[in-house]
Amino acid sequence: MTVDFSALANAPRLLFEIPLEPLQGKRFQPTGFPGLGAATFQTSEGQCLLVESAQSMANWLEQTIWDSANNDVLPRLKGISHVSVKRKGEFLTDTILESHRLNSPYLLEGSDQTLFNQLKSEFGAMEQGPIDRKKLAVTLLKYDIGSLLHGVFLAKKELAGGRLRVARALSAFIEAEGVRIAASGGVKNDHVHPSGDTKSGFGNVPFARDEFTAERITLYVNLDLGQIRGYGLDADVEKLLILLALYKLRALLDGSLRLRTACDLAAVDADPVARRPAGFALPSAKDLLDDLESAIKGSNRKMTVEKVSFDDELKKGKEDPDASGGGDDAAGDVP
Repeated sequence: MTVDFSALANAPRLLFEIPLEPLQGKRFQPTGFPGLGAATFQTSEGQCLLVESAQSMANWLEQTIWDSANNDVLPRLKGISHVSVKRKGEFLTDTILESHRLNSPYLLEGSDQTLFNQLKSEFGAMEQGPIDRKKLAVTLLKYDIGSLLHGVFLAKKELAGGRLRVARALSAFIEAEGVRIAASGGVKNDHVHPSGDTKSGFGNVPFARDEFTAERITLYVNLDLGQIRGYGLDADVEKLLILLALYKLRALLDGSLRLRTACDLAAVDADPVARRPAGFALPSAKDLLDDLESAIKGSNRKMTVEKVSFDDELKKGKEDPDASGGGDDAAGDVP
């Protein structure tokens, strides 16, 4: 191992507060919510803004280990547990890409009940009485290691009564302070028929848009080391989970933080240092990846890569005007 984790030995949390700035210019577009718009809030220091939610950040962190060209995890991370779903022989999705991970309907609601029956068998003893947290953690590690970091809620009653849940061990969100509205707008031009019926998509359509400026933009990251230790797994798996969490954070910062078309951010400091425990520096991607490869090999026998099929008809759901999902935050939260 090249990464020194001795500073984390007795720490309950690993906390980062990483300053960000727009990659170009001063303006940025925050996340928006149906019926709410931008999530502004007031503190004693003034007007603040939620730039990216915890739900959405979990998705961004998951994507750092995904090779979209090959529909698989990155080559050097092969061996970590996840479930791949195919439709008529072609790749459809994966627990790494699913907002609810193992609780994805593409795994549990299709006619292929292979994985569902495996989970039902393994969780059967927990239908009544106290939940065996270690057994739960061992099973989640076996099928989808991401559920131990990003959380999961197995809500189906057939799976131990629908009460199996794990909170996020790795959580992150982005907030901005000292924000001001930067009002702008434009026109969707129709050079063929400027006065056409706009309801049908013709004609010139002017629009207004609110972006923001900020005195400070901060990425807050919380790795719950106490929760990871509380899983009751061995020291090798604990190290694997911490390495995987830190690699995701490092890959996110070193890669693209283009959250939306008009929200392209970058870290002010290339080498962030934790606020708690003070002085712990985020290791380099190379060191984390080197150690991750070794840690994956050491725990490989405890993890599987499952493949299931979802060939069912994709039915269109009824529209719910009061639904709160959608947009950049269509990721279910985990208590």
